[in-house]
Amino acid sequence: MHLTPDRVTAEHDWVRRRADIIVPLINDTRDRLGRAFETDVDAVREADYHNEVDRVFAAGDRAVNIAGYVGLLRELDVDGDYPGFVVDEVLGRQLAATIAGGQPLAMLAEATFHFADIYTHGDDEETAGADDLDAALAAGFQTRLPGWNWRESESPFAVDS
Repeated sequence: MHLTPDRVTAEHDWVRRRADIIVPLINDTRDRLGRAFETDVDAVREADYHNEVDRVFAAGDRAVNIAGYVGLLRELDVDGDYPGFVVDEVLGRQLAATIAGGQPLAMLAEATFHFADIYTHGDDEETAGADDLDAALAAGFQTRLPGWNWRESESPFAVDS
């Protein structure tokens, strides 16, 4: 794989075009997590997703890494799939964390990736990394986007100086 500014732009465009797949995964994941944690989580619209994709790819250092993970997962296939499941899981976790940003969101995105991955299934024609890619995009962007009550107010742990 050779990453260039043109390749990063192409991956950005590809991720944006996945909105019809990723936004429903985000909303399904949020619904399931909301039920598990007994809270309401706002749904995400395609426009929200597009804006956040643009924002994430506007940061060049992050964009090149996201493009690399996306490209690897799009192309990754393993004969028999199961023997190589670790590599697509590692790449998916790292993609979700990179999209989410620094801690603590990166860790939340990694955990959410595994949760979303349970419910994300591609068809038999896709590569081994395809469903992990979709789960990672959903986990990373759902973590970044507003809609969680605990993120909507000031932290009680902030220290006034």
